[in-house]
Amino acid sequence: MKRIASTKNERVKEWKKLQSRKKREERGLFLIEGLHLIEEALKYKSIVQELIVLDGAKLPNHFFEGTIPTTIVSKEVFSLLSETDSPQGVMAVCKQLRWEIDLNAKKWLLIDAVQDPGNLGTIIRTADAAGMDVVILGDGTVDLYNSKTIRATQGSIFHLPVVNSSLKQIISKLKEEEIPVFGTSTKNAVFYKEIPPSETFALLVGNEGNGVSKELLDMTDQNLHIPIYGKAESLNVAVASAIFMYHLRK
Repeated sequence: MKRIASTKNERVKEWKKLQSRKKREERGLFLIEGLHLIEEALKYKSIVQELIVLDGAKLPNHFFEGTIPTTIVSKEVFSLLSETDSPQGVMAVCKQLRWEIDLNAKKWLLIDAVQDPGNLGTIIRTADAAGMDVVILGDGTVDLYNSKTIRATQGSIFHLPVVNSSLKQIISKLKEEEIPVFGTSTKNAVFYKEIPPSETFALLVGNEGNGVSKELLDMTDQNLHIPIYGKAESLNVAVASAIFMYHLRK
């Protein structure tokens, strides 16, 4: 195992750059932190490229088994790299996931310009729990590999395909395949329970403030809404997505 004590070390500088979306995209890598996320990543071959371990951290023995390069770092180095409030003493450099879009998928979640990383991560985690087959991230959506997004997925980022793509093109292809596309809106929409559960469907959810763009809503087969019985102006997009997904799936 290598050891690094200085925050000025060139390797540390390279790791630090992975906190930038631009650098992540250039290198096809991202950082994860914490025992649970790394446990999940280690289940999938070749995702984890390198382990970074705080000197003195108590970790499961299997973290050190196999051929994954491991570097022990000082408290100063780990503090520089860590983006959590309660660090667990381990992080990993991972290869970005490259999924192909499978048009034979039956349950689709389409995300239009969701900008809060916590919301996006929670939506992906819920999509995993609800048995969705694929998640499509449209233009304007926060980076999948943002550290807050990754933590909010709780490992679901490794379980189902999440792909950046044009929602207009995806919706057009879904309509060709006769997969119903349901938008989410408070206008020109029906109460979501009027739509029966189905073996196959696509659900389109949108931006926290503006919802789904009108251009995309005009392409859907039907738009759905959840009634507000109290005084709240609206539901959080992650909560609303959960309600729709669990209702629509059969």
